[in-house]
Amino acid sequence: MKRVVITGAGTINALGHDVPQTLAAMREGRCGIGQLEFRDVERLSIQIGGQIKGFEAEGHFNRQQMTLYDRFTQFTLMAAREALGQAGLEFTGDLANRAGVVLGTAGGGVSTWDDNYRAVYEEGKNRVHPFVVPKLMMNAAASHVSMEYNLRGPSFTVSTACASSNHAMAQAFQMVRAGMSPVMITGGSESMLCFGGIKAWEGLRVMSKDACRPFSANRNGMVQGEGAGIFVFEEFEHARARGADIMAEVVGFAMSSDAADIVMPSKQGAARAISGALRDAGIPADKVGYINAHGTGTAANDKTECAAVADVFGPHADRLMISSTKSMHGHLIGATGAVELLACIMALRDGVIAPTIGYEEFDPECALDVVPNEAREASVEVALSNAFAFGGLNAVLALRRI
Repeated sequence: MKRVVITGAGTINALGHDVPQTLAAMREGRCGIGQLEFRDVERLSIQIGGQIKGFEAEGHFNRQQMTLYDRFTQFTLMAAREALGQAGLEFTGDLANRAGVVLGTAGGGVSTWDDNYRAVYEEGKNRVHPFVVPKLMMNAAASHVSMEYNLRGPSFTVSTACASSNHAMAQAFQMVRAGMSPVMITGGSESMLCFGGIKAWEGLRVMSKDACRPFSANRNGMVQGEGAGIFVFEEFEHARARGADIMAEVVGFAMSSDAADIVMPSKQGAARAISGALRDAGIPADKVGYINAHGTGTAANDKTECAAVADVFGPHADRLMISSTKSMHGHLIGATGAVELLACIMALRDGVIAPTIGYEEFDPECALDVVPNEAREASVEVALSNAFAFGGLNAVLALRRI
């Protein structure tokens, strides 16, 4: 089995338009959640979100590209540009033929759906643009990344709700580890912050109207965000031979299904995924220093996740640091695990633990060290990234300092 390392990272989200801005915001405990700005927002009961501000697609893409790129694809290409620029890779010859891209998204081109439903049903138009389907399809972002960078190997999209990008990164990790490809581009992207996207989530009655407060006793729901996180997963010897800057090593993953309820989380399912990731990595529980929690800020998720962590880690759970950066950038749905992986890399590489902001009241059902409100300096050797999705689909990644 090959060793797998991360040699490039890129992002755009409510905290920043690149990785340095995002990590600075996480260190400062800055909140990127605010008033939403889009058509008909006043008709919604939920009017806050982790919306990306100051991004003008016209400054980055030409008119022809704009007819093909939904907002989630735009975010993907922006983050991929940063990640591949950092990695310093060019894909030609055999490398191009074997390298690929696996991305996660839960909704794909939601903004395109929303705009064209309006055009047909509200405005009475009988035609839509001929590129609507290629623009909104789930695999659009993965396809455009493969075309932009000449990635001719395995390329596809994973859609498993809030675990999409963790599942995608797990697949990319497995491909590199098994020797199928020396390099895979992976991560996820999401852009559901439009009228229809918010209206659908309103119906679930799991959304907060004021803030995301994971693990706090007075938490009252999740807050949606948007953006992308893209990474270069590379075989260790391939990276070392070319003198690449290695950010962290991916050492294990596990997936599980609750097989129980379409929306309610299961402690047992989450625990199986966490313990499975440790087993796959060959790492004892007491070596883990930090967990980036799924931590949505809903009553059900947070207490269930804490119970699962307590079950897996036993007495060591009291010495773990566990935080949810969703409190800062919102819940990016299918992209959430990708952006949150940055917090794990920061913990391992920089020795800085991103905080759970908005924490106000102790909850005895979440009695772990949730790094409340302020970042913390700490030496961490191993970090986990949790993602637990509607449908009971769980995916956990394990990373190690290198």
